Amino acid sequence: MASWQPPEGSGVSQPVLLCGYYGEHNLGDDALLEALLAQLPAGTSAVVTAFDQAEVEGRHRVATVQRRSLKAVLAALKRCRALVLGGGSLLQDATSFRSLLYYAALIAAARLQGKPVLLWAQGLGPLRRRRSRALVRRLLPLATGISWRDPSSARLARQLGVEAPHGSDAVWSLPRQHWLGKGGPIVVCWRPTAHLQGQAWLPLLEALEQLAEQQDRQVIWLPFHRDQDSSLLEQLRQQGLVGAALERRSRVVAAATPSEAMALFRSAGLVVAMRLHALILAALSGSPVSALSYDPKVQACATELGCRCLDLADSLPAPHALADLWLESLDSPPASSALAAMARATAVHRELLQRLVD
Repeated sequence: MASWQPPEGSGVSQPVLLCGYYGEHNLGDDALLEALLAQLPAGTSAVVTAFDQAEVEGRHRVATVQRRSLKAVLAALKRCRALVLGGGSLLQDATSFRSLLYYAALIAAARLQGKPVLLWAQGLGPLRRRRSRALVRRLLPLATGISWRDPSSARLARQLGVEAPHGSDAVWSLPRQHWLGKGGPIVVCWRPTAHLQGQAWLPLLEALEQLAEQQDRQVIWLPFHRDQDSSLLEQLRQQGLVGAALERRSRVVAAATPSEAMALFRSAGLVVAMRLHALILAALSGSPVSALSYDPKVQACATELGCRCLDLADSLPAPHALADLWLESLDSPPASSALAAMARATAVHRELLQRLVD
């Protein structure tokens, strides 16, 4: 697809460029885009960086540019009036240093063109390389406005010399749902991770089997990242790690949109989430939740929410102890007050976007 540009003589005002990990078949980033578009000031048009441009255009009725082509994104930036780095953790080098350079190039180009740069609901880090920290130290002062999604990101930014407010993850701003799932299935949103290789999965799988058998529940495997998670159950089967009872009770259910995922969550007796936004969307659906943390951001969210969380970097409990821990959360939704507090904390992100019209 060609980069977006307004028709000549159309009188269309310049849009803002929304840059993120969009159109990559990840329900979490899809939810972030929904939240960002909903928070844009009235009358603000947008161009969205996306890999699957057709999917994003069809779902959100917005113009897109191919996010994997820096040349195309820079060309689109020239026709936009502002750059918004939207949600997630874009300034990090865990993906690669090259990824960090991509966003650095966009920020620098926007400022050279005299255009505002907003870091909206951003996570910051990890920054594992000395050169990454040096680069971000120079980038942050170029931003004309920043809102962080969590206290640890704000703290790291202060260490790098920039003070900015923090709230909660922007996905908490999406509408809450009414839970219908007492007695419902156990839903797992698990992902491949370096913390769990081969036999290391067994405590989780055996605990899941024990809980499902004892409570007579079905087990639904919901891939949150279509490309990374969809084959996980089959891979575990092929390794001989899935017990016969768990095999009988398990099925994979795909969700094309965050709304479809929430419809499944609101009918669940428990969601055991490994991905951050699976945890958030499940809680917004009113579902009982328990977290498995492969990344500090998951642990931080679980702590704020007040739900159980196990750090996968630590030794896992024995299967029976793990099953008992999940049983404590089964059919017990999170406190409404915690959900309301998380939603209120997203106001800082909406206020930041007002700079686009002020």
